[in-house]
Amino acid sequence: MKTRGKAFLVFFVGMIISSLIFDATMSDEEKAQAQAAAVKDAEKEKAVEVQEEVSEVLTQAETKQEELPAEPVGESLTRPQLNAVRSAENYLSFTGFSRDGLIQQLSSSAGDGYDVADATVAVDSLNVDWNEQAVRSAKQYLELTGFSCSGLVEQLSSSAGSKYTVDQARYGAQQAGACS
Repeated sequence: MKTRGKAFLVFFVGMIISSLIFDATMSDEEKAQAQAAAVKDAEKEKAVEVQEEVSEVLTQAETKQEELPAEPVGESLTRPQLNAVRSAENYLSFTGFSRDGLIQQLSSSAGDGYDVADATVAVDSLNVDWNEQAVRSAKQYLELTGFSCSGLVEQLSSSAGSKYTVDQARYGAQQAGACS
């Protein structure tokens, strides 16, 4: 066992001495070339990593694009209307909106500031189940605070609230479990 340890130590020390001698006898030009080669290899590795990350991001973006529901948007929409469609889809992706509430959000100066006509065309071009949006809004209200059935219907249908029709508000409150 001691012989193997000594042999390993002698070999290791020999390698260190050889590398020191090689480094000392190497010209500055050779050192620069070796360093440049090392940098070039590192850059190639980094480029490959970046390319893989870009490919992954593009694949994820394509997957998310495929997951989006295909909304029938006519070719006759103007650029502002198409932009309003994108904004509307974005709003609908994170919270419930009534038709009138979404139009108001898109056309409000505190919102997106689209013309009311463009916002209306954009919202009407979407295929949205407003009853399901009412359910979504009702559930969001119930997560924040307690409501009676009639109180939730009033909140959902109020012009100061979510602006659903009374029928949509009633459906939303019932489906969210606020009504017995």
